[in-house]
Amino acid sequence: MTKLVDLSRTLDPANRELVPEAYKALETVLAPKIDYLHPSDRGRDRMVDIFGCEGHELPNGEGWGEDWLTEMNTHCGTHVDAPLHSGSLIEGKQARTISDIDLSELYRPGMVLDVREWAKPGEALPVEALEKAIAATGREVQQGDALLLRTGQERYTPADAEFFNYPGMSGDGTRYLTGLGATILGTDALAWDRPFPVMKAAYEATGDPKELWDGHFAIADKEAFIIQQLDNLAALPTTGFTVGFFPIKLPKTSASPCRVVAFLDN
Repeated sequence: MTKLVDLSRTLDPANRELVPEAYKALETVLAPKIDYLHPSDRGRDRMVDIFGCEGHELPNGEGWGEDWLTEMNTHCGTHVDAPLHSGSLIEGKQARTISDIDLSELYRPGMVLDVREWAKPGEALPVEALEKAIAATGREVQQGDALLLRTGQERYTPADAEFFNYPGMSGDGTRYLTGLGATILGTDALAWDRPFPVMKAAYEATGDPKELWDGHFAIADKEAFIIQQLDNLAALPTTGFTVGFFPIKLPKTSASPCRVVAFLDN
């Protein structure tokens, strides 16, 4: 029997109110705004407007339930980054979008790389840590694998300051993983790179633009799909499972919110 493990975060609009000022630009990647139309009030009113009936004519005087999502980024919550998110040219060719990616490319053998021992808030994970985490699984990375970084961020919610000061990845670390053959790179952190304020401060101190978003820009060298805001990695073994990343079917976008499910054969 196959056990299903949900690795996705809930898109809770209440989390938007918890975003610190320095991260306000990321509000729309945590959750959408949701306007709830309940069957007993505005859902009923919608039906009355559409069908021209009276509210009391409907069963129990109620209409349908309906919800409106607004201010929702394609990078909202647990999501798949298409290569286009890292630039218009990937490996020297036109970058693919979400609608260019076959679903079979997002259903892959998975590995959990437990890097908690080396993860430091606001810092990039060193390549040596990635090497040790891979060795600890007892399995070599195969072409097409999905590598999921367990940094320890599952301990935090947006109510915690630590949630926003996450460990990230550098360009060198990203290229190391794609060089091994991984085509899906996931993290339980809010984002793949170092936190925005950290990268900004490094750029201001050095004047070096390579300090900015180097983890994502590394995808231009070798294509891969980045998954951010994973959850519940503690429920998985390090190897021996398959994981599916099921994005909303959007046309030509640079990302899509997704439901991530691991499949474990008992």
